Amino acid sequence: MSLQAFFFDRVTAEVCQQMEGVLALTEQLKRQRLSPDADSCASGVEETAAGVLRMMQAAINLRRVTIDGLTLNPAPLRLRELVDEVHSRWEPAARTSGVTLLVAYDGDPNACALGDRTRLLQVFDGFVGEAVASMRRGAVEASIRTVVSPEGVRLEGRVRGARNPAWEAQDLEARVRDVESRFGLEVAIGVVLARQIIDGLGGSIRNEGAGGSSETVIFDVLLPVASETPAEAPQEAERSAHILVVDDNATNRMVAQALCEMFDCTCESANDGAEAVEAARTGRFDLILMDIKMPVMDGVAATRAIRTLGGVPGQVPIIALTANAEPEDSEGYLAAGMNGVVEKPMKPEHLLAALQEALGENDAAETAARAAAAA
Repeated sequence: MSLQAFFFDRVTAEVCQQMEGVLALTEQLKRQRLSPDADSCASGVEETAAGVLRMMQAAINLRRVTIDGLTLNPAPLRLRELVDEVHSRWEPAARTSGVTLLVAYDGDPNACALGDRTRLLQVFDGFVGEAVASMRRGAVEASIRTVVSPEGVRLEGRVRGARNPAWEAQDLEARVRDVESRFGLEVAIGVVLARQIIDGLGGSIRNEGAGGSSETVIFDVLLPVASETPAEAPQEAERSAHILVVDDNATNRMVAQALCEMFDCTCESANDGAEAVEAARTGRFDLILMDIKMPVMDGVAATRAIRTLGGVPGQVPIIALTANAEPEDSEGYLAAGMNGVVEKPMKPEHLLAALQEALGENDAAETAARAAAAA
């Protein structure tokens, strides 16, 4: 990795983390009794931070696809669900823009393919985002048509938006630059990313007039048929857990606590590893979220100290929170006694999965520890 790429990755990750912190703080602020003007200001900060976060995440995705090539995480996917997700992701933005979003699915409702859900949604994000931005009124239509054959599952996506006659005479680069000048950087990045994903999947894209001032972007890809049923979406923890959040950065603590509260967990916090060890001695925590790089005592040293406590306090699940989540780094954290690793900036679904796994494993361990203590 070049020095420029290293700093790009670090800076964008830091900006994303800080924007998530702003969103968490704004959410906490809006729970207070604010005057109408103050509430409006908080909503403006929230909207701006969310926009910056989306743009940075899109830039990170585009950089990775452009420089490193398209990476895929295929899993069994029920294609009908994509339509529902597209609607839930874009209906609020369409409504705010004064546009009606219409979605439709044509094909076997139980058709399953082996595909990367995130990448396919990024394709729709790019084209639906462009369509919503380009429409002044009326409706944006998005649809999926699936055809199952011995070769696989053919997925055809359609997105109808506004037609710009000038685009017909432009190459892709000129069109994207025009999109950026008219609708902003976030929309342009989304369009380029969508096209690169389709190219990487070996699919095709074409544009056709839909009559009058409308234009439809049509793309299709061939996906393997899934040999198993898609896994059910993870559910929130069945019981409320009491969690210790350890981080020397106040914003990071707020982000982690806000996410934990989303999952109906209660929280306390510590500013460094030494405070975490003292708090862990009480045995009142079901889990510890542990930052790695901290003054006084880092997360690895604190984890090793907690593991020497013995009994229930020494067996509390500990999850590392870190921007350094490469395989070799993660192996070191696990070797130190941690139970899992969540990469910063944290994604809610990743944290939830780690919490569920660690708390599930701890149930049996805690039962055994209490039985041993009573013997």
